[in-house]
Amino acid sequence: MPVSSGKNSIVPCALCACAAFKPALECEGFSFVRCKKCGLVQRNPQPEKEEIIARYSETFGKDYLSYELENEAAFLKLQQLALKDAKFDKVTARFFSDAGTPPSVLDVGCATGALLAGLQTDGWRVTGVEISPCAEYARNERRLDVRSVPLEEINFPENSFDAVLASHLIEHLNNPENFLEEVYRICKKDGYIFITTPNISGFQARLYGAKWRSAIFDHLYLFSKRTLTKLLKSKGFKVESCRTWGGLAAGMAAKWLKRAADFLAKRFGCGDVMIIRARRG
Repeated sequence: MPVSSGKNSIVPCALCACAAFKPALECEGFSFVRCKKCGLVQRNPQPEKEEIIARYSETFGKDYLSYELENEAAFLKLQQLALKDAKFDKVTARFFSDAGTPPSVLDVGCATGALLAGLQTDGWRVTGVEISPCAEYARNERRLDVRSVPLEEINFPENSFDAVLASHLIEHLNNPENFLEEVYRICKKDGYIFITTPNISGFQARLYGAKWRSAIFDHLYLFSKRTLTKLLKSKGFKVESCRTWGGLAAGMAAKWLKRAADFLAKRFGCGDVMIIRARRG
């Protein structure tokens, strides 16, 4: 596994600011700890913000763009299924019935812009944020408005967006609390945020421990339904829905067993990945 060559910092719990931790997952070359007070799991020490940005904008380079393009169709399908689970179309339909301009959506970590392109076709005014080389592709090939700096540095006007999407993003951020504060500021009253992220309270995480597929170097936080819900509420959001999916990873079991595990994981809310829908009050 990669080991950070830059400066690492010991950081307090992003949820409750506690500085007392206990070991959670001991991975190869890095580790996750669990807050003794609230139970949030995070990397500690963790790479600083500048190193994280450089890793996506420079270290991965064109290889990351190639990876995203090769898997674009599969990733898009998963995003669309997740948004369907979160009833994205149903809860945002009212934005189209209101008089005035079409509703606005921001996709933070939009990669090549495939999802935004589809939403634009559906009538949304779309904006993206992406710090990797995928941003240039989204701008040049899809003619999308995609910003190449972290959300907190863009300074969008207050009350700019009806919906904010963040798929497999929040677990990569040094300061998820600052991110949610900025989303709250730029989200319109009664607007929504849809967050997709690995679920450390799911079946696979409990089964595999440090070998869980989401316990990787680039993830700084591993949220459970409880900890992410609590963080959102602490920033003023009203959590309306949490759905999970993924019982066993592809190739880990016979197809019939995987189908059964996937059904049960979704039915009982212990899936490998979750999407939370929250509304700005």
